[in-house]
Amino acid sequence: MALRQQVQSLTEETICPICLDFFADPVILGCGHNFCRSCITQCWEKNEINSCPECREEFPERNLRANRALANLTEETRKLKLNPKEMEIKLLCEKHQEELKLFCETDKKLICLICRDSREHREHRFLSIHEAAEIYKDQVKSSLDSLTKKKSAVLQTELNQKGKISEVREQSRSLQTHITSEFSKMHQILTEKEQRLLRDLREEEERILEPMEKNLREIQENLNAIEETLSKLQKQMEQKDELIFLKEEACRKRRISDEGHKLSVSAAALSIRKFKGPLQYTAWREMINSINPVKLFYSFS
Repeated sequence: MALRQQVQSLTEETICPICLDFFADPVILGCGHNFCRSCITQCWEKNEINSCPECREEFPERNLRANRALANLTEETRKLKLNPKEMEIKLLCEKHQEELKLFCETDKKLICLICRDSREHREHRFLSIHEAAEIYKDQVKSSLDSLTKKKSAVLQTELNQKGKISEVREQSRSLQTHITSEFSKMHQILTEKEQRLLRDLREEEERILEPMEKNLREIQENLNAIEETLSKLQKQMEQKDELIFLKEEACRKRRISDEGHKLSVSAAALSIRKFKGPLQYTAWREMINSINPVKLFYSFS
């Protein structure tokens, strides 16, 4: 009997409180409790909080230190070929080392019969282990049901929020396309307006310059004729032989007359007002006439 108790005590020391099986890669927390590395890691990931399942102490960081001594002890115990799940494991009172048989509803803790009769628990309410387990199982089930409904509601809220985000993003993409399209139209109108004005300016320039350049050519031709005549007259004046001078003079068909064709400067100006006026206003007026007005609808929730 004593050997059985020793073996049972040894086995209890090598059993993970979470999986109730021999420790696998045991780690020790800052509070001193031991767990399988995979068990405590999964527990923390599931609960999203780094706390000890035994004493509920929380840790800011996941500092898991390997417990090599416990790993060695577990390996020695495993060699005894004991199945911890098939053994009767009894939890003992830490204070009196007696079997825990009652649940103190006042202090919300397991106690032994000696604890029940102590001054500490005098006038407290007690429940049997089975009765307390049933009551708290119902409470846990109620909490599970409540959290399940809450989770469902939160999931639906998450889905709705994602839907709203998708709506805004889709609306933004649509508006981007609309903005690009509208400004493309305005760019096209402005480009066409610019090209049209430049074409009109070139045509008007050519129309005005044509008679002015023709008059310039006449002036230059007349100037060349005068210079040619001046050259001849200059040579004639340099002739010293009077007979030859008179002969050359007689051969001249005509003399320069002061009553010849009078030349004048041809002048004209571009339509400054057309090309330098309020171009922004005229371009805007054309855009207004070309763009269909868009009605904006606002929805209020």
